Amino acid sequence: MQVARREQIAQSLVFSALYAAPALKCIHMATVSNADIWWHLRTGEWISQHHAIPRVDLFSSFGSGKPWQAYSWLFEWIIYQLFTNIGLIGIILYSAVMVVAIAAALHHLIKRLQPDFTIAVLITLVASFSLTRLFSPRPWLFTILFFIFELDILMHARKTGRTRELLWLPVIYALWANLHIQFIDGLLVLGLALGEAILGHWWRGVRTQLKPLPLACTFVACIVATCANPYGWQIYKVAYDLAAQPGVLNSIGEMQAIPFREMPDFSMLFLALAAAGALAWRRIFSVFETGLLAFAAIVSFRSGRDMWVMVAVAAAILASGISVPSREERPLALPLFAIPIMVVTISVALYLGFLTMHVNDAELSKQLAKEMPVHAVEAVKSKGLSGPLYNTYDWGGYLIWALRMPVSIDGRAAFYGDKLIGRSFGTWGAGPGWAADPELASAGIVIGPASSPLTQLLRLDPRFTLAFEDDVAAVFIPGKSKGTYDPASKQPGQATP
Repeated sequence: MQVARREQIAQSLVFSALYAAPALKCIHMATVSNADIWWHLRTGEWISQHHAIPRVDLFSSFGSGKPWQAYSWLFEWIIYQLFTNIGLIGIILYSAVMVVAIAAALHHLIKRLQPDFTIAVLITLVASFSLTRLFSPRPWLFTILFFIFELDILMHARKTGRTRELLWLPVIYALWANLHIQFIDGLLVLGLALGEAILGHWWRGVRTQLKPLPLACTFVACIVATCANPYGWQIYKVAYDLAAQPGVLNSIGEMQAIPFREMPDFSMLFLALAAAGALAWRRIFSVFETGLLAFAAIVSFRSGRDMWVMVAVAAAILASGISVPSREERPLALPLFAIPIMVVTISVALYLGFLTMHVNDAELSKQLAKEMPVHAVEAVKSKGLSGPLYNTYDWGGYLIWALRMPVSIDGRAAFYGDKLIGRSFGTWGAGPGWAADPELASAGIVIGPASSPLTQLLRLDPRFTLAFEDDVAAVFIPGKSKGTYDPASKQPGQATP
């Protein structure tokens, strides 16, 4: 008995390290320069101030007064509360805590499919490492977590025939639809499981213990649950608009195909190949797992930001496909005292991570100023410059937050559409017809990267005058300059002769 207790404590510590390791990596990568987090913060601020959910665009000159759905409103409210109460470090804390939850959920999914302690830990470790590129403060962390929850529930129900856990799915979807739009991916997987159950009712070769009726009821309940959001069924129109924009996939870095330049990308590919091999080794066609792997391949290899689908799916298939010699002793179940041990251990690890890696508001502010137009915004405010504002896609979110002025474009890709996004990228890249861009021609302020092609051309353009420049950003205004801005003194300087 004493030996078993020591083994349980040792397993608790192993799990603590397994869950905390990805979070420590997240802290090490800490950044608040994400292109979108700042417009999410501004939306959360508006929601907190007005105790309402926005239904029209509030932040851009293009969309002023036009219908707009803040489909991640609950995430935005949460991240704003963290920022208000903790500061910039709250943004990193959100990511770290979510990464811990994702690692724990992955391990729970895998260990229910793979009884061997060592194999389950190794698969979880590889899967967590594969997700490293997604460790940023975005609402998609909720989607990854909920997708793993759903996959865990479905895999277990298919194996055992027990449907009690299916009752959790409508609850999950009611939250999911208010946190991130990619609940659609989860519904597609649920539909795949329902299709397998219906096929299994007529064809005995299909291996599933689930019956069509309870799964069909669950599917309908989940769809109804997703409509429990401020926009009702119109949330599906937003999802369609996002899926129907092929131009975004080619223009925006995070939406493009996986470049396979970093180890986590190859780690994900290894998982995908291993899962395909595990399915082939069974020599028994599995409708759900095969369809799931095909779906994951289409989604994940199409867009790098969706690689989490393949990671979760491949880890589950691999865990269920690896057979181990039968053992007389069952794996030890962790006692209740293991939970506080793990919570305390992980909390201490995260605290030490923030402390030793010097992740604090001061350092995060310095980092932000190196990547975002912090001093350019100070210059605009100091000089009292007024819009219309013309800016880059990547900086729109920060300018929404910091400048409190309608932007020309920001990271809400579905709202702006392929045409406007393409024109913005073309103008900032000094492509053909850049000088004829009407938004540029009518701009009262132009803020862009100091090294961009458009910035170099505007230096020679008689329509604009350079009002401020540092290593990060340049600010142009129409007409003659009223003076340059000295970032060292934070005061307007004298006009340059």
